[in-house]
Amino acid sequence: MTERAIISDQPLNEEAIRAAVGDAAHGATVMFCGVVRDHDGGQAVHSLDYRAHPDAERFLAEIVERVGAETGLLVAAAHRVGDLRIGDVALFAAASAGHRKEAFEACERLVEEIKRGVPIWKRQHYADGVSEWVGL
Repeated sequence: MTERAIISDQPLNEEAIRAAVGDAAHGATVMFCGVVRDHDGGQAVHSLDYRAHPDAERFLAEIVERVGAETGLLVAAAHRVGDLRIGDVALFAAASAGHRKEAFEACERLVEEIKRGVPIWKRQHYADGVSEWVGL
């Protein structure tokens, strides 16, 4: 585990992710906060259950390192696993750069790579009592 790539079953620390990309030379820090919402696909969502492959943190670290190396920027991310309720933060991603455009682009790229490449699965629990795995 590195300070810049964390998977945790505890509430995520936004300040730690922001600090991981802090640099006095960078005038822009972009943070993405993925929050559990109360609906999906027209259905009311009650809660989510995230489960991760045992090597998920390694995959996350590899993505953080790759995006950072390819963009030349500081990037970091933390993903939560376990039982989450509406309003809980599931993902923090951050990037810092000299200017906002590069930071926004790197942060968006980081989030897309995480969603594509980190083996974390989501089970949605709907208000009607039904649940389903999403994205498998």
